[in-house]
Amino acid sequence: MPQAAQVADPALLRGPDAAPARPGAARRWLTAVIQTSRPRQWPKNLLVLAAPLAGASVGRHDGVVYAFIAIVAFTAASSAVYFVNDVVDAERDRRHPVKRSRPIAAGRLPAAQALAVAVVAAGLALASGFLISAPWLSVTIAIYLAVSFLYSLALKHVPVLELACVASGFVLRAVAGAAATHVPPSGWFLTVISLGALMVAVAKRRGELSSLGPEAARHRPVMRWYSYRALCALGRATVAGIIVSYALWAVSSFGGWREVWHLVSVVPLAIALVRFDWLSVHGAGRAVEDLIVTDRVMAGAELAWLVTFALGL
Repeated sequence: MPQAAQVADPALLRGPDAAPARPGAARRWLTAVIQTSRPRQWPKNLLVLAAPLAGASVGRHDGVVYAFIAIVAFTAASSAVYFVNDVVDAERDRRHPVKRSRPIAAGRLPAAQALAVAVVAAGLALASGFLISAPWLSVTIAIYLAVSFLYSLALKHVPVLELACVASGFVLRAVAGAAATHVPPSGWFLTVISLGALMVAVAKRRGELSSLGPEAARHRPVMRWYSYRALCALGRATVAGIIVSYALWAVSSFGGWREVWHLVSVVPLAIALVRFDWLSVHGAGRAVEDLIVTDRVMAGAELAWLVTFALGL
């Protein structure tokens, strides 16, 4: 009898290494959740600060705090989109040489749990605007979520329109910052932001064609409607449009010696944009985020633009 009791004791069967199994599983789950939320993409949400910076005003009292809340809210909203997108694309991601390692595609995060996290994140993001008396922030986030989910379910297969959907994510981040801080965006601001967002979206597609070649359409069916040459032409057109729009804004804002710096800032901005276009063509399919932060010439031009722009505020 004592021997039978010993064998039946689960604690003895598990052994000394079984105790941390539950915490280890929790850590792996949390790691999978964080990976799916794309921490590398979180810096995009700093675009929320664009309107206060461009307007040289934090708007309402404690506007910096409200801008920070908007950044957190958009981080939660964009994470919700990534969770849903990865559930929808799981089968296709498993055939991709890089994306097959994503937690949902690799089976490390169950689809049902990913969707549950997405619902919680989206709910918190939508509530943020009402919590800080900025309902238009919640409206902006609701539009972002609607467009993003429609994109994941259907619009990503519609050429050109899918580029507009990708670009809208950047524009809505800037609008969210304006809504949270009560700083009204100008027409020039929205024009430059919109063209810049389209430039990034085109660069993403061009990078996919460059790195995947004929296999690009198998991973993203809409790619069969695009040609590398057409994307290059569209990318350069958006670069030119940004430079012209920004220069026209700089001229229209001319009203004193400080605003001369706005005119001066056109030069480093143009250098950064032209360099970005060149890198996106010759970058061997590298991610747009890598092109922006790793190239010394572009980083130097970006810093020079930021300094000259700030001097004009």
